[in-house]
Amino acid sequence: MLRFIERFSAVFTESGLPRMPSRVFVALLASDSGEMTAAELADLLRVSPAAISGAVRYLAQVNLVSRERAAGSRRDLYRVFDDVWYEALFRRDEMLRRWEGPLKEGIGVLGEQTPAGRRVVEMLMFFRFIHAELPNLLAHWRAYRDEHLGEDRSADQS
Repeated sequence: MLRFIERFSAVFTESGLPRMPSRVFVALLASDSGEMTAAELADLLRVSPAAISGAVRYLAQVNLVSRERAAGSRRDLYRVFDDVWYEALFRRDEMLRRWEGPLKEGIGVLGEQTPAGRRVVEMLMFFRFIHAELPNLLAHWRAYRDEHLGEDRSADQS
């Protein structure tokens, strides 16, 4: 399993995700339960608990993992959701809405007709487009997933 973790996390690293968060994300993804403690992750990846702490903090910020308290314990449990990509996109949708105000302000400051202003206008248009299309895209994804995996998990998305 460690070889798979290293090879797949290298792909994430080459795509721009930092190395340690990539390794932690793939380790969680590769575990049957999708969850591990910091000690378990550190042991599996042969790194310090401090390295795990920084990695999961980053992954939580980008909505790829959650931090939960292990039942009856004082230890944190780090979890990747089965529908991690849906969750990450859903959270991005919220982020896109928050960016609209500052982008509008930037257009006012820079002017729509300047090269910088036109770039910001296009960025705002792109985010509005994605925001409008995302619900349909996610509905199509759920139908595709259910058709190919033979299960209806739409109740999980509520």
